[in-house]
Amino acid sequence: MVRASDGPAVVACNSCRFSAAERDDAQGQRGGALLIEALRTVQASDPAYAGIAVEEMPCLFACTDFCAVHLRDGGKVGYVLGRFVPDTDAAGAILDYAVHYAASEAGQVPYRDWPQGVKGHFIVRTPPAGFVVA
Repeated sequence: MVRASDGPAVVACNSCRFSAAERDDAQGQRGGALLIEALRTVQASDPAYAGIAVEEMPCLFACTDFCAVHLRDGGKVGYVLGRFVPDTDAAGAILDYAVHYAASEAGQVPYRDWPQGVKGHFIVRTPPAGFVVA
């Protein structure tokens, strides 16, 4: 294990499939690696994303939901999202949601504030250590 950010973070699976049908893209790259590249490109393009760490790890065990990310922040509800096209549009939506998430008290973002690009991509929410959601 490697020490990671204690603050708001998008942890992306670097070994995720490219799509439901394809393991790699035409150049032999995994979707997870491409999504991480897109997240870092979008993050570098806008200072609004500076407070969100973009981290990576192999396999989030969401294999049927390719291009998966885990959104987390200490003491908040966490989320796993997936089924993204690994491009800058998806990365922008993920980071836009992460900004709202980071600003929230408990990790719950009102639906009206969800970027269109994350709707339909939520797989699971995880309670913070020592709590369950009421």
